Amino acid sequence: MGIEEPLTLFGMWFEEAVASEPTLPDAASLATATAEGRPSNRVVLVKRVSDLGFEFHTSYHSYKGKEMAANPLAALTYHWKSLGRSVRVEGRVEQLSAEESDAYWYTRPRESRISARSSEQSRIIGSREELEARSAAEAERIGDGEVERPEHWGGYRVVPHRIEFWTHREDRFHERLEFTRKTEDAEWKHRLLQP
Repeated sequence: MGIEEPLTLFGMWFEEAVASEPTLPDAASLATATAEGRPSNRVVLVKRVSDLGFEFHTSYHSYKGKEMAANPLAALTYHWKSLGRSVRVEGRVEQLSAEESDAYWYTRPRESRISARSSEQSRIIGSREELEARSAAEAERIGDGEVERPEHWGGYRVVPHRIEFWTHREDRFHERLEFTRKTEDAEWKHRLLQP
């Protein structure tokens, strides 16, 4: 593949995914675990990737928020079927600052912000109608005012220590390129893995 820095390669692959994937090229499966090591997995939208890492947003009170507070390690997996490619990311999780969370919050559509304010994410609710009523009540309460970010909602960053790029091959001899680093300020090392 000829790239020495994984985030540069990721950027190139992501641009191709944006052009090729029919929906949500920024969707990735996020794996977290409890303090006891019980894993769980769900899909999130990774809204920003930089030299610092991979950023997504959620309620701090959600299952994933609680798990990341108890066990600040996580993994992300992108799968771009149209390209026959996958990227795996593993690393330490850190919470974004209020300023960073606000910067993303105000790019969201108004309806999405109202939904985030009215939902107690991951908590049980009696019916869809009850959930919609909560959202309607929140929208009425706010009226034409600004939909501010609630304190329980914000961003996280997965700071990677391992990134693997996987390319499908029809003969099942898939190509796997792994990048690792021992510390966050260390240089990346890369090697090929057998399929």
